[in-house]
Amino acid sequence: MKIYVASSWKNICQNMVVHDLRYSGFEVYDFKNPSEGNKGFHSWSEIDINWKDWTPDEYRKFLNHPIAIRSYESDFSAMKWADVFVGVQPFGRSTSMEMGWAAGNGKKTILLLENGEPELMVKMFDYICCYIKEVLDILNTIKENYE
Repeated sequence: MKIYVASSWKNICQNMVVHDLRYSGFEVYDFKNPSEGNKGFHSWSEIDINWKDWTPDEYRKFLNHPIAIRSYESDFSAMKWADVFVGVQPFGRSTSMEMGWAAGNGKKTILLLENGEPELMVKMFDYICCYIKEVLDILNTIKENYE
């Protein structure tokens, strides 16, 4: 069973979740280290140090920069590859889109909650967890049905 861990670069728990899932025997895509020698897309500053000052036209233009295209294709290919998505809060807009895409495309979705502002639309996810142990228990149950 293949797992896509969706979260924010700023989320310090993401690394632990990836480790725990791999340690438990799951195949995991880690957007921070998608492949050997590839450290993933960190920030728009990789494309332009003045990215915070972009106009909408510049933003649209830079979506077609080779770094943006390569990073998008890597993550989106992994999204299509995955059977299950684990969203690790807190996260931002991109992760919200990834998790929404997963739910809309019939992928199993698990949300690992944080202490934060409640969001109503998380009800679309298959499972809402408060602890990593719950995530692992659910994944093991799902895995039994895949085998």
